[in-house]
Amino acid sequence: MNSLCKIRDIYAAIDLFEKSFEKQYNLSLNEGMLLCTLMEFKVLSSTVIAKKLGLTCSNTSKVLKSIEDQNFIQRSLGKEDKRQMYFSLSKEGEAKIKEVKTSKIEIPDILKDLLK
Repeated sequence: MNSLCKIRDIYAAIDLFEKSFEKQYNLSLNEGMLLCTLMEFKVLSSTVIAKKLGLTCSNTSKVLKSIEDQNFIQRSLGKEDKRQMYFSLSKEGEAKIKEVKTSKIEIPDILKDLLK
């Protein structure tokens, strides 16, 4: 039962972090993680993005649309399979994720311990 209570505390800390993150950067946590993932891997399909973020395909589509509407990503057709879409950071997206990575983000103590 103690583990369950700790998981509850972690969820609460993540919720607090997400609210602060969204207020500071005008991005949801999923949007920020998507930008971070594309910074690391350059070009990915929505299926791979979903797996890397642990999201459903439906939720991934919503996050991609939101980020695309903000001009933070660009999509391109697959070279071999024209039905496949790939996503990469735009110049605006690169600037946004660099802003996030170089600024001070307040992380709740319970999460700091997990990030070490």
